[in-house]
Amino acid sequence: MTETDHPDSVPPAVAAETEAAAPEAPPSEATPPETDGPGEVLISVADLTKHYGAIRAVDGISFQVRRGDVLGFLGPNGAGKTTAMKMITGFLEPDLGSIAVAGIDVAADRLAVSRRIGYLPEDAPAYGEMTVEAFLRFIAEARELEAADEAIDRVLETAHLRSVRGQTIETLSKGYKRRVGLAQALIHDPDVLILDEPTDGLDPNQKAVVQDLISSLSANRCIVLSTHILDEAERVCNRAVILSEGRILVDSTPDALVAQAPGHNAVRFRVTEGDAAEVAAALSAADWCAGARVLPGGEVEAEPRDGQNRLNDVLAAVGEHRVADVRVREGRLDELFRDVTRGVAA
Repeated sequence: MTETDHPDSVPPAVAAETEAAAPEAPPSEATPPETDGPGEVLISVADLTKHYGAIRAVDGISFQVRRGDVLGFLGPNGAGKTTAMKMITGFLEPDLGSIAVAGIDVAADRLAVSRRIGYLPEDAPAYGEMTVEAFLRFIAEARELEAADEAIDRVLETAHLRSVRGQTIETLSKGYKRRVGLAQALIHDPDVLILDEPTDGLDPNQKAVVQDLISSLSANRCIVLSTHILDEAERVCNRAVILSEGRILVDSTPDALVAQAPGHNAVRFRVTEGDAAEVAAALSAADWCAGARVLPGGEVEAEPRDGQNRLNDVLAAVGEHRVADVRVREGRLDELFRDVTRGVAA
């Protein structure tokens, strides 16, 4: 949610249901491509493409998300993250490709898909003059929930909103507004959550609260969230997709991506006997070493060619008595992000 309220607009999370003019048709079953892995496939995307004029915003992407997954869409601004999410929810039609949500073809039955998705767009509108409870009741009525009181009570508890249930939304902090957005996305207990930049603009404490809330929601559903905050993906997601110029460059787990990052398991140390430049040159000649250099401040860093922990090899080559302050550096997701997007996106 944002500080700017839009009293004349219906929240996007319920727009798909309120604009339907005909009775719901039976769900159209779509057969997602088969992949190995535990959990029911809840989102299946195949060859998805979208143009805005001459710009190809999404360029033939394919992936699956299973129950229990928290998939992070990572990428620079303009990478295609929001466009892809809007197509999954049915708010944009793709030019090419197919999307199935819980086995339902989005193109064939958008209304049925909207009932299985909870959607929190970036800058989602709300009615600022409404109290939190009144707003959630409006969402429950728009979704025609039979047990509205129970649903409202459940999401107030889940999103930790009981203390502000009677407060108007326009008076809330950004962190509370974001939690109200999550509550409206959860009110119908969907199998799929789509969250676009859910912690954007929040301070570190507010981010931590929302991230913990997202983690707690993942056990019985799948979550797709977009972010440009790389440590958020490491903390919250069990899968990470790096997008750039509409294409998927990497699809892996955050731990695996960290292991692929430049400098993963690099050994840093201070030379106490001898010349640091000579030590670096000797290490660079080793078969296992991708390179060694003297850092500003005089420390030496030796990077392994295979990403494995080579601490014992370094100590054997240099001599334990000649070094101090030895440590092994873990790779960083932001370093991999810069590496794989270098030359692809500005």
